[in-house]
Amino acid sequence: MIPGVVLAGGASSRMEGRPKALLPAGPGRETFLERIVSTLRAGGVDDVVVVTGRHHDAIAARTARLRPMVRVVRNPRPEQGQLSSLLAALAVVDHPGVRAMLVTLVDLPLVSAATVRAVLDAYRRTGAPLVRPGRGGRHGHPVVFDRGLFPELRQADPAHGAKPVVRAHEAEECVVAVDDPGAFTDVDTPEDYRRCFGVAPPPPGPAGPPPDNG
Repeated sequence: MIPGVVLAGGASSRMEGRPKALLPAGPGRETFLERIVSTLRAGGVDDVVVVTGRHHDAIAARTARLRPMVRVVRNPRPEQGQLSSLLAALAVVDHPGVRAMLVTLVDLPLVSAATVRAVLDAYRRTGAPLVRPGRGGRHGHPVVFDRGLFPELRQADPAHGAKPVVRAHEAEECVVAVDDPGAFTDVDTPEDYRRCFGVAPPPPGPAGPPPDNG
């Protein structure tokens, strides 16, 4: 079993306080988070865990209709950085039946299901400790961490995050060549949003489309 983890615990300060998870992913009603969840499931992930932080209440309310397909986990210490959210997910997903976990960021709403499937297939084929998409010398998301790396992630320095663990295993990793701009496109700022979607993001405040009660 390979659960999918979506890290959405940041403060979205570069997006001027708009919770990125709840921003509309284009002209429709679908949010970044909803799009990512549907992409992971279309790519072959059955169990999805979303890690929240400062915007927990708003994200949990919006994703209530996605359950039981999605589990929402609150990081109690999001100020400690991205690694703390990864460890909050690990505390939930790490059990004997789990071979690895697939991790992506809520900042990358445009990744394709084909990329998710390719990364999972490469992991199942090679058993590499680390599998991620690549293009032109760049690495993208999602990333598969084999369970053999779980202890190293737990012991990592929060100040440096998971990057030292990734670097330590670059010689053993499997990089999957993909032609998918979405695997490398972070939407972190209002300018990024305009470039990706051709419009300005909604004003700060309650972000994302209103709840769909129909």
